[in-house]
Amino acid sequence: MAETAAPKIVATGDLGVVVERATGSLLIIDQSELGAIARVEGLGDLSHASVVFSPDQRFAYVFGRDGGLTKVDITQKSIAHRIVQGGNAIGGAISDDGRLVAVSNYEPGGVRVFDADTLELVADFPTGSKTIGLVDAPGRQFVFSLWDAGETWRVDLSGTTPDITKVENVGINPYDALITADGRRYIVGLFGEDGLAAFDLWSEPLRPVRVLDGYGRGETPLPVYKMPHLEGWALAGDRFALPAVGRHEVLWIDAQSLEEVGRTKTHGQPIFAVARPDGRHVWVNYAHPRNDTVEVIDTRSGEVIRTLTPGPAVLHMEFTPRGHQLWLSVRDENRVEIYDTQTFEKIGAFEADTPSGIFFTARAHRSGL
Repeated sequence: MAETAAPKIVATGDLGVVVERATGSLLIIDQSELGAIARVEGLGDLSHASVVFSPDQRFAYVFGRDGGLTKVDITQKSIAHRIVQGGNAIGGAISDDGRLVAVSNYEPGGVRVFDADTLELVADFPTGSKTIGLVDAPGRQFVFSLWDAGETWRVDLSGTTPDITKVENVGINPYDALITADGRRYIVGLFGEDGLAAFDLWSEPLRPVRVLDGYGRGETPLPVYKMPHLEGWALAGDRFALPAVGRHEVLWIDAQSLEEVGRTKTHGQPIFAVARPDGRHVWVNYAHPRNDTVEVIDTRSGEVIRTLTPGPAVLHMEFTPRGHQLWLSVRDENRVEIYDTQTFEKIGAFEADTPSGIFFTARAHRSGL
């Protein structure tokens, strides 16, 4: 009797994806291989794409600027399902139980929620406004904010019917937001005001508290070439590192009181400030025209301790789960580079077509990512 070949086992914990923004494709990457192992094509407009993962790390849900929601099977290196659910999408989130995927839309506005298995529509929440800052919260909840209306909504889908909480007068033009890893604090940046608004999701009623109100008071802000991403906020021990809007600074705030405790002068206008998982260092990249540089800040002293120049248009950075490597995309040279985070030496690089976002599957187990 002929022996049957054993099925090939594919483990996903070492894997991730790189968005190739100009070609509508996704590279599947392997940490151990220090490179890409496959390319998946046909994902539409990925000029401002983001990715979340299923709890088993098998599926990547890709949110495209054209309103596309694509479910990619990492183990099969192929598209499992794809729909176009809106006209202009800006991001998405997956519920804590992994059963619901939500998409935030500029057009027609609002948030739509889909079954993570079938991508069938489960719920639709029109807002009459561009929606931003969509995150998952514990208990099958999603939180998001409205650019035009200056509101924040919390949607609870744990029951038979949705429970919606709407908070008005949050601030002028919320532009991005984050949720802390414990699911307690939702913090939204305000483009139209000099400050931020923070919510304690454990407290009722839900209300905003102003954070860093007037942090640039008395100074003329610089032109903003690219919005900083609050998802890139670095929680380093007991402090957050905040990319300042229209300033060449990283602001440090106390994680409990949310009061400012320091500032670090930087090479340019920060876009992402990303903490190594142990909180020892924060890596920062910058907006055009100074986007060829990355700086490493020591979180104890607040001082810049290393400056790297990978190349033009460093768009995104991602640490491996335990922080021994940092991977970054150099869009204008079609390359991804890999650095040892102890020595700051480049240890690898590979070609990618206009790379932007880099996402490892370990994100599947963290709130807000």
